[in-house]
Formats: sequence, C-alpha cells, structure tokens
Amino acid sequence: MRAILVHRFGGPEVLTPGEAPTPTPGEGEALVRIHAAGVNPVDTYVRSGAYARLPELPFIPGWDGAGVVEGLGMAPGGGSGVERPRIGERVYFSGTASGRSVGAYAQFVCCRDQQVHPLPDRLSFEQGAAIGVPYGTAHRALFHRGQAIPGETLLVHGASGAVGLAAVQLARAHGLSVIGTAGSDAGLELVKASGAAHAIRHGTSGAADDIHAATGGRGVDLILEMLANANLDRDLGLLAQRGRVVVIGNRGKVEIDARQTMTKDASILGMSLWNASEDEVREIHQRLAPALSDGTLTPHVGAAFAMADAARAHEAVMTPGARGKVVLTIG
Repeated sequence: MRAILVHRFGGPEVLTPGEAPTPTPGEGEALVRIHAAGVNPVDTYVRSGAYARLPELPFIPGWDGAGVVEGLGMAPGGGSGVERPRIGERVYFSGTASGRSVGAYAQFVCCRDQQVHPLPDRLSFEQGAAIGVPYGTAHRALFHRGQAIPGETLLVHGASGAVGLAAVQLARAHGLSVIGTAGSDAGLELVKASGAAHAIRHGTSGAADDIHAATGGRGVDLILEMLANANLDRDLGLLAQRGRVVVIGNRGKVEIDARQTMTKDASILGMSLWNASEDEVREIHQRLAPALSDGTLTPHVGAAFAMADAARAHEAVMTPGARGKVVLTIG
C-alpha cells in the first residue's frame, strides 16, 4: 500500500511517500480503507521527535481518519461487549491498533473494533477525518476535566481551529454561553457561525476588556486554553469565582501570579486525550453519535492536501490563523 513513512525524526521534509505492507486485521480488529486522514499538531511533535511517547523508526504517522471497512479479523473470544463494524460500512476512527507505529497516513489501517465508529451519511470522509482527535479532545476538556455546566460561560482561545470549533459546537449544544477568540476576520466569522455568542480578536490590547464586557464584568466560568505559554497568566484574570482553566495546548514555559488562583478559588487543569480511559473514550463517541447524525455537530475542514503533500499539511497545521481541520485525502 502507499503510505507516508518517517525514517528519521526532523522537519516536515522527513515525511516520505513510499510503500508499506498492507496490514492484516487481528482478533477484534477491522481493516479500514482510508479515504481521508486527519492532520493534528501532535503529529508534528511526534514527527520532530519532541513528543514524550515516540514510536520506533520507521513509522507511519496519523491518529484519526475516515474510510470504509474492508475486512474483519476474528471476533474476540468470549465477546467484548463492543458492536463489531460491518464490511462496507462508512466509518471514522480514532486511534489505530498499532498505536503510533502504523498510523493513518496510508491507504489502509487496522483499528480495534472500539476505535471504529459509524460515519453518518450527511458527512463526507474529509469531515469524518475531522472528528476523532478534535471532538474527542474538546469533549474530554469540557466535560471530563472542566465539568462544564449548562448556563455557565465558556471562553475558547483559538476557537477557529479544529479543537476550538468542536468545543464551541459541543458547548453551545450543552447550554453554555460561548465566547471564542480568533486572529482573523474569517476566523471570527467561522466562530460565530459555529454558535459562539461573542467572537473576539485575540492578540489585541483590548481583548481582555472585551471579554470582561461580554460577561457583564463577572468573568468566565471555564476557559479552554490552546496556547498556555502565551495566555495562562492573563486567563487567571479573566475567571469568575471558582473558575477553571483547562490546558489543552502549550509550547513553552510560562510564569503566572498564583495569587490569582487563591483569590478566586480557581483551578488550572491539564488535559491530554491520550490519558482518557477506555470507558471515557467509549462515552465520548456514544455521546457524539446522535449529534453528528442530526446536524448538531458538523466538522469543518479548513484545508485538504493530497497524501503526497503531507509535508505541506504539517506546515499548514502549525501556521497561525487556522480555520478548521487540516486533512489528507487518500487516493
């Protein structure tokens, strides 16, 4: 099969088109012919060698995608309690059976049955590739870590990116009032169209005042932070009493005034999708299913690249001003 291979850690140029053995599904696994693969910031960290959990070289990158089930391994002995996918079924997947060794930047991948989920007919394969990591991350940040409650006010920094848009949609459907920040007019329009009550341009001197004004001076109950090294100290000043900040992304060290947490009984919570238990992952996708089917949730694809252009896709996903998910189309 055609695939993107990484033979050494480094910049985007190490993403090399090549040939790899087509995987064979084992017990409790499905073989998926991939039509689109998701490109996530974490893929660039793994590719560069800067991530805590690195695969052995060579490896095929990618964690999420969408396609059609082509084959099934043996049913797990004794039953697993997980409904098996069907051959010919349109699906999206979040995770692969081989972890980070054999990923989604390829024509085929094997996934465990519980990693494969039905893709509603209303969504394209490219949109399906925008579900696994963004919506899984946003759901876990909002509800497992942030304990979001209907009626609260949520601030999403970088709300025009894939995770940010997923969070806006999920929070709005859950009855939260959402404030989203973005860095461009097009991004602000997308944030508003996704359900935010207020869209505010970040990086301006008046952004904090605008956020306070949007809450009537009360502050926000919950913040989803995509770039903690740039914003965390300012976030603490934006919180209401007993407010929470969930850190989703960070690219360096940051100094904070911890007194701001004391005066408000505020909490700073770390979050990684990879720390989710099997039960949490199962709950996430069970809750996503009806909302993806009825149109409550609609993934937004910002840019699609051919698989051979994976290097350009890695550059795009790390470029400021993202508007939705970056995906690879697999011919």
